[in-house]
Amino acid sequence: MKAVIQRVSRAGVTVEGELVSSIGNGLLILLGVADGDTTRDAEVLADKIANLRIFSDSDDKMNLSLLTVNGEALVVSQFTLCANCVKGRRPDFFAAAKPDTANELYEYFCERIKTAGVEKVGKGIFGADMKVELLNDGPVTIIIDSGDLKK
Repeated sequence: MKAVIQRVSRAGVTVEGELVSSIGNGLLILLGVADGDTTRDAEVLADKIANLRIFSDSDDKMNLSLLTVNGEALVVSQFTLCANCVKGRRPDFFAAAKPDTANELYEYFCERIKTAGVEKVGKGIFGADMKVELLNDGPVTIIIDSGDLKK
């Protein structure tokens, strides 16, 4: 499972011109579910993200977590994070989990980050053509792979 997390002042997702979900200060989490990912991947990734100290303290040092700042999360499913671009000019997505499995793990991840203590968790619509808008704060953008966390 891969996540691109962006510290944001605000973020929102629209589908067919309608706002589906939005957050204020917090994290936009683009989540890619790969073939072979399990609930354990979702658990370690959600716990890591909720507790990752990437928000600034009063000394302008990245010392505070999403939980500490009472931040919000917007989680958007993004199978393209599982792209393989090694051969040719068009990426393949064979490494992405099948839609049913991916959706189950996406929903589980969203529940798990709530369980970790994030009070407001917004979501996109799985499989929809979404438009994501954000105001990146910093900018701070970090990529995390659950496989690296389980070693």
